[in-house]
Amino acid sequence: MRDRGDDSILALSGGDPSGIGPEIAIAAWRDRAAANTPAFYILSDPDLLAARARQIGVEVVIETTTPAEASKVFSRALPVVPLAEGLKDTPGQPDPANAPGIIEAINRSVEDVFAGHAAAVVTCPIAKKPLYDAGFRFPGHTEYLAHLASLKTGNPVTPVMMLAGPELRAVPVTIHIPLSEVPSTLTRVMIEETARITAHDLQRRFGIGKPRLAVSGLNPHAGEGGAMGSEDEAVILPAIETLRREGIDAYGPLPADTMFHARARAGYDAAICMYHDQALIPAKALAFDETVNVTLGLPFIRTSPDHGTAFGIAGRGIARPDSLIAALRLARQLADNEVRIR
Repeated sequence: MRDRGDDSILALSGGDPSGIGPEIAIAAWRDRAAANTPAFYILSDPDLLAARARQIGVEVVIETTTPAEASKVFSRALPVVPLAEGLKDTPGQPDPANAPGIIEAINRSVEDVFAGHAAAVVTCPIAKKPLYDAGFRFPGHTEYLAHLASLKTGNPVTPVMMLAGPELRAVPVTIHIPLSEVPSTLTRVMIEETARITAHDLQRRFGIGKPRLAVSGLNPHAGEGGAMGSEDEAVILPAIETLRREGIDAYGPLPADTMFHARARAGYDAAICMYHDQALIPAKALAFDETVNVTLGLPFIRTSPDHGTAFGIAGRGIARPDSLIAALRLARQLADNEVRIR
């Protein structure tokens, strides 16, 4: 990957065009001065964006460009790098026919970062079912990005999800699996690897010299000495002990019901949680519109809004761009930190 300067632009993949991706991208550009939105270009269909802007009653200047020229365009127009694949504009009605264009936008955003044309990848939301219906065989966005990274580098990549907000950074060890499968899936190795990647990226990209990791328990009261489950002492505690021997400032396991209040949060830089909702509920409850989905462990920076495609409100002009703007701002901050630390 070529070195990038602090002023390089962000690549935004357009996501599922039947969702709110087009309109929050338009709004993020429209509000660029008031919201201090960092410069970005969107990989999408310029005609679709123009049609969506008309539908939601927003005046926007759209200019097709290349990644190399996009930064010169941003101040006067929304820079759009057009796709080879067309996109159908059907707000609220996801269509598998859009899958090739959705995937092309992701592929090209990653290629642009590796080529040095962009500082980071920011992704608008996608929906799994239309992609699955078109033959997509990856569990989700994150796993596909890790696959692309592995192809580019020739090395295995383990992606780690972080929800990063102004008051909490939360990382789930297990993610999109049924709650009933969490106890049998959770292992010391998974906890250790997740914590190592989190600590590494907190140092390299967030600029935190000595990250403090609070590790949650799995069971109520962190198992209460084995009275409410054995996983906390048999799996989680040994993982924490290994991490501490390696010099990582991890502590726990902590009862999840007492580790997210303000005084507790002041004692750590990220919470390592055992399952999806244990991490995402407090993160979204504290700052739904400002929380960002960050993928750690990739050889490039990737952020995303913390919400989905919102098909139910697409095309109505009521979607808020706050989380996308937060994702763009955080991507810019992480890219600048990485350049300074390098």
